[in-house]
Amino acid sequence: MQGGTLQQHARERVGELPGAELEHPFGPGWEVFKVRGKVFMLITEITGESIVIVKADPEDSRALRQQHKDITPGYHMNKQHWITLNPGGDLHESLIDDLVTESYLLVVENLPRAKRPVDPQLFGHRSGL
Repeated sequence: MQGGTLQQHARERVGELPGAELEHPFGPGWEVFKVRGKVFMLITEITGESIVIVKADPEDSRALRQQHKDITPGYHMNKQHWITLNPGGDLHESLIDDLVTESYLLVVENLPRAKRPVDPQLFGHRSGL
């Protein structure tokens, strides 16, 4: 998937997630997506490529990086808990949807129950990516 398409598809998925908001705290070169004030996805072209950065379970992160050459450790983020989706390879829309949703749910699960926009056990499914 090409960079612009990768980023646009990730944005479209975020649009379906309750309570998700877009901010620009790092300037116009960074789109920062949050739920209840906590970051779950970043979009930038700061590296010269159109990348998407999402949270991931550390075990899933390792497996994804081994399976997909276009998934690398999170750019400028904790390399154990974040991954970067790079353009140009074999990343399909359904995988991007799953990765964005999983990132969102990882954040929601750590929010106090009263602040959760959805019940993470009922919203979508955690597929063990």
